[in-house]
Amino acid sequence: MLKQPSSLRVLALSLLALAGTGAAIAQTAPVAPNPAVAAAAAQAPDAFVKAITADVFATVKGDKAIQSGDVRKLIAVVDTKILPHVNFQRMTASAVGRPWRQATPEQQKRLQEEFKTLLVYTYAGAVAQIKDQTVEFRPMRSRPEDTEVVVRTVVKGQGDPIQIDYRLEKAASGWKIYDVNVLGAWLVQTYQSSFAQEVNASGIDGLIAKLVERNKQLANKKSTG
Repeated sequence: MLKQPSSLRVLALSLLALAGTGAAIAQTAPVAPNPAVAAAAAQAPDAFVKAITADVFATVKGDKAIQSGDVRKLIAVVDTKILPHVNFQRMTASAVGRPWRQATPEQQKRLQEEFKTLLVYTYAGAVAQIKDQTVEFRPMRSRPEDTEVVVRTVVKGQGDPIQIDYRLEKAASGWKIYDVNVLGAWLVQTYQSSFAQEVNASGIDGLIAKLVERNKQLANKKSTG
């Protein structure tokens, strides 16, 4: 059984929780990427995260269909405005851990696809909660030569403030997100133990099968919800 930590539901407010693929979900019209975000990726890492945040929040707040839970529109936003700025291979490899190196290229591809879809299905409904929240950025301590940094933010709205931190790496094309921390829990770490249990019990193919099964359950829930 793949465990879904309840605290991670607020990841919908952190953008990275939306990172996923629309391959297993019916597609809708594409959403135009924002050139300002791509330009920000080559600048300071906090400016990069600010640009993504502003772009996605504006899109969600301006689209009533997304706010009402239209998964197809959500996927379109994810594919064009978030996914290009995430190193999902590194994220998946870290979540799978040591067995990733023994996996075949085809198995690695399947793991990435199913993990992305899992995140989308798990947190898509929560995106409707993005309404009046604001994001505050903590001061950064980084040097120009740093290739990995942490951008710290606090999401404020109804209820208690939510601390969300992003781990970024400097790639040839600019900054990329590869992990996110919500309320003290890093996304990658929350899945490592359950993934390890599945691999130990039935190997990489067993983990893929579990992810496929879970995604089918979530897809059916979305279609009948």
